[in-house]
Amino acid sequence: MSEPFTPPLFLRSSHLQTVWGRMTRPRRLVPMTREVLVTPDDDDLVLDHLGVPPRDLSLHFVLLHGLEGSSNSVYMQGLLSVIARHGFGATAINFRSCARDANDVSRMLPNRRPRFYHSGETTDFDFAIRTLTARNPDTTFVAAGVSLGGNALLKWLGEHRGQTLVKAAAAMSVPFDLCEGGANLEHGINRFYVSRFLKTLKPKVQRVTAQFPEVRERIDVEKTMRSQTFREFDDAATAPLHGMRDADDYYATCSSIHFIDTIDTRALCITAADDPFVPASVIARAQTKASRSIDFRVTQHGGHAGFIAAGGTRYWAEELVVNWLTKAV
Repeated sequence: MSEPFTPPLFLRSSHLQTVWGRMTRPRRLVPMTREVLVTPDDDDLVLDHLGVPPRDLSLHFVLLHGLEGSSNSVYMQGLLSVIARHGFGATAINFRSCARDANDVSRMLPNRRPRFYHSGETTDFDFAIRTLTARNPDTTFVAAGVSLGGNALLKWLGEHRGQTLVKAAAAMSVPFDLCEGGANLEHGINRFYVSRFLKTLKPKVQRVTAQFPEVRERIDVEKTMRSQTFREFDDAATAPLHGMRDADDYYATCSSIHFIDTIDTRALCITAADDPFVPASVIARAQTKASRSIDFRVTQHGGHAGFIAAGGTRYWAEELVVNWLTKAV
């Protein structure tokens, strides 16, 4: 059992917990080596491998980032630094259209297929983990996902009952129910987060429709550009781009809350009761539905992927994820 999470007094606010690290942490904590895999549908999937030579080759971590994140997201760099300290290897998967060219959205190298990624997209993770395990059959693999990446990871685990590729998994700040989570972000200060995400998502839709004119038959670009909520954006762009009827279809088929009851891989779920992205009612339902294989931890504070302790310099959940996964195998 890990020590309980206690935030500093000046970081008790859920919003400060959520944004503090984004404002204060470096995005280049560890060296990385980039590899581009060609996917089965002839597109590019960018992997970043931890550049610190591992002292122990028996265990390898595979990481999945959140919405509009990348291997350079502060929580990913935090996880990678903890893994490096333990002496293990790690690979961060960058979802399609992410980490294409540093932080300059306007100069990103486009993908070759008319799509990008979403909360329930699991085929790229499946392809990556099968590639990595085939290369290293004597290595034990564990996986960790944050936010959207955690949702995708839990969904994949639920889809692949009995799988042996991933020995154990951990998910932090998972939205669980995409419909209710998105609705929770439509009010008050929470709208700030949506506007930040849409600022980079909208140009991606413009690029994919310009690159693939046939996509315009499915996507309402004007409605996409006017969208101010996740539901509006998902209804106009995410769902039709990826072959789903509408936002409701997307949420119903891709929310991990519909898959966690079938997970038989040992898994850790860490969530904060004050997460602005996840209503308390959703956390309660997820706890009720979670299979016995899931170690569900709910803290009073922590915000969204924050969990900042010790004067604002220690990231409790990142350390817990790595320590838990190391012991789980």
